Amino acid sequence: MTDIAFAPARKLAAMVRNRKIGAAELLDHFLARVEKYNPKLNAIVATDVPGARKRARAADRALAKGEVWGPFHGVPMTVKEALDVKGLPTTFGLPEFKEHSAATNAIAVDRWLGAGAIVFGKTNVPPWLADSQSANPVYGRTNNPWDVTRTPGGSSGGSSAAVSAGLSAIEVGSDIASSIRNPAIYTGIYGHKPTYGICPPRGHAVRGRISPDDINVIGPLARSASDLDLALSVMAGPDEIDSMGYRLALPPSKKKQLKDFKVAVMLSDPTSEVDQEIQDSLQNLADFLARRKAKVNDKARPAIDMERVHWLFNTMLRAATSYRQTDEEFARNIPAAEALAAGDQGFLARAMRGQTIRHRDWLILDEERHKLRHAWHEFFKEYDLLLCPLVPTAAQPHDSRPVGQRTVTINGREQPFGQILFWAGLTGLFYLPATALPTGFARNGMPIGIQAVAPQYGDLTAIHLAKLLEKEYHGYTPPPGFE
Repeated sequence: MTDIAFAPARKLAAMVRNRKIGAAELLDHFLARVEKYNPKLNAIVATDVPGARKRARAADRALAKGEVWGPFHGVPMTVKEALDVKGLPTTFGLPEFKEHSAATNAIAVDRWLGAGAIVFGKTNVPPWLADSQSANPVYGRTNNPWDVTRTPGGSSGGSSAAVSAGLSAIEVGSDIASSIRNPAIYTGIYGHKPTYGICPPRGHAVRGRISPDDINVIGPLARSASDLDLALSVMAGPDEIDSMGYRLALPPSKKKQLKDFKVAVMLSDPTSEVDQEIQDSLQNLADFLARRKAKVNDKARPAIDMERVHWLFNTMLRAATSYRQTDEEFARNIPAAEALAAGDQGFLARAMRGQTIRHRDWLILDEERHKLRHAWHEFFKEYDLLLCPLVPTAAQPHDSRPVGQRTVTINGREQPFGQILFWAGLTGLFYLPATALPTGFARNGMPIGIQAVAPQYGDLTAIHLAKLLEKEYHGYTPPPGFE
């Protein structure tokens, strides 16, 4: 019998509401799994078990009186370490913040509590959330439940490992360079990168920072696509400071069945080659959609220069996180950037230029970004979604080398590791929502998947396609050994 811990969070909430299981009993079931399985994964790195049990008992008492706190009443969950939970550490994986304890909750955490969830812990990240692996000097390394010698992705790698292995019912992650989507694909679950700005990120920071980062968003990871839209309804909506002026009203999907969709399909690109088995998996999905009478076009593309987009994203990504430098580091990096050869377009060179960019130069790039946003807008007048890769391979083995020194093997050839960022920037730079969904397995048994990219504010359209495919094509599978 499949463990109840692998059920969708939506189903677990219904079981609690229908008195098939108590919130305290459900929490204890998850905690027992954490005790049993977390040591070999190191996914959950901080907990408040007494506080969670107290809240779970209160949830049961409330339900006995007919009170339902929200759509996730009594559901045990964890959140990414980078989001503040009162009384628990927020370190971003940095030793200098090891003793930091959050004084308040992030907005997202308060919204999940308001929806009835039982937040019992936090999940691992890489330092500064700046890696597609999740290992740091504070908590150590997180392993992929499908193969502990491989990464679960990053930066929401602890999140994905916990959800995939049935240690947490649902998760909150963040994504500036596929940090929700990459881990979701690597561990065979679902993740949604929302339209930029619709989920307020306040409380996702260190050093007291409250201004939102460019490009960066927060969003859900789940074992079922059916959880994503409900989770988004909890998280989305303006921050209090903005709420007097506007309300968010995401349009529902106008497409109800697979045959209603008109999709473009992009298997690979010379800017970032994709492993053939990933391409084959996407092609199989495209063929399936065509058999279901969806309109599928494998030639349609937005009117953009892909290589230019990759360069632009790398530069603006590093600009978005440039505040992380100390004054001394910034002072050293300015002459180092100026000394770079004009033709040096390597990973480290692009990073150096981005994190020392002048404001006037950034504004020029931002104008280019917004012109490309309109190119995407025109594209989505013709197509409901773009289906494309998210990462060019299945989950990679752990690699302790600095990011700039790593390579990735694609179709038998070693390529610069930084190339994989192309697929994140293709959509993320332009504020577009994207749902990561599993599509099958690689030859080595690791999960693989793709992203469904929607127009700005088209979040529910991408999620709806994922829900249909979950029922009719391929969905989450529990990793072996965690049943």
